Amino acid sequence: MVSSVPTAIAVTSPDLVLPPHDRQTPPASVQPQDTLESSLLGMHALIEQHGYVIALYSASAGNTGATGAAGAAGVAGKSVAQRLHAVRSVLESDRIALLGIDLPPLGIALLSQQLRQLSVCDFSPGVLASSARLLAHYIYAGALLGSVTKLDRVPVSLKSHAKSWVPGAQFAVLANPRPQLVRLGQEELAGPEFGTRLLVANGPQPPSDWVTSTLAPAWQVQGVATVPLPAESARWWGTGKLVEFAAGLYDVSVLYQLVSSVRRETCHWCGLELIGDRCGFCSAPLTTSLPAVQRSAMRALPPGAT
Repeated sequence: MVSSVPTAIAVTSPDLVLPPHDRQTPPASVQPQDTLESSLLGMHALIEQHGYVIALYSASAGNTGATGAAGAAGVAGKSVAQRLHAVRSVLESDRIALLGIDLPPLGIALLSQQLRQLSVCDFSPGVLASSARLLAHYIYAGALLGSVTKLDRVPVSLKSHAKSWVPGAQFAVLANPRPQLVRLGQEELAGPEFGTRLLVANGPQPPSDWVTSTLAPAWQVQGVATVPLPAESARWWGTGKLVEFAAGLYDVSVLYQLVSSVRRETCHWCGLELIGDRCGFCSAPLTTSLPAVQRSAMRALPPGAT
């Protein structure tokens, strides 16, 4: 189950690196973004040391059609994505997987941590890269917000916008796996039906302790950890008055069983192994249809995890 040379898991910012669960979990690599030269040198060093690199970045931050703070984040996100693709192009390497992840910042940090845990297992780089989409489906990422007037990542009704101007109004928002927005005290957020660990990151002006005092017990989480708020979170959610949270699987044996339960295929383009319907390295789709990956994987979880 243990790999001698783990595939490198890279992120675009140091605040997306969560502490490891144990000594076996390798650290994440931070891809330099200051100059193209530093990015090239950093990526080349990772390839030389690890053989393969899986780099995560925010897909939704690349939406330059947004306005205001979110629009600024979109321009920044697009430049990050362009830099990563430029690095891969210059290096002419087929050993770099660039994965645009449609999760809030803390959700991306959690996904990175899960991939780091699995990187020491006996999964091939192709399976590890393509497992990111599967793992992301089981991450419940959201935030407690003091205002939704600038929120454009999750659908917000005109009624909710109007209520956000009411003094003291607070909103709980779930961005993944199914978008949901509720006003506190009027409705509950749909939670996971399996055992999770909850990560909580407080903004400089947290609206309240609702996430730890109410949400965590309601979701029956198996542990709560407080972590620093990623720098991009305030722009992603459209306000600095927030508490971001992300719940997901944390036991490496459960993560391993989830990924290993899915049928493996061979990419017809690059020849790497994969799970799901798309190669994580070259993005080539499968030429044959597959059964529903999430349903088959969920059935593989042990009773204690559901």
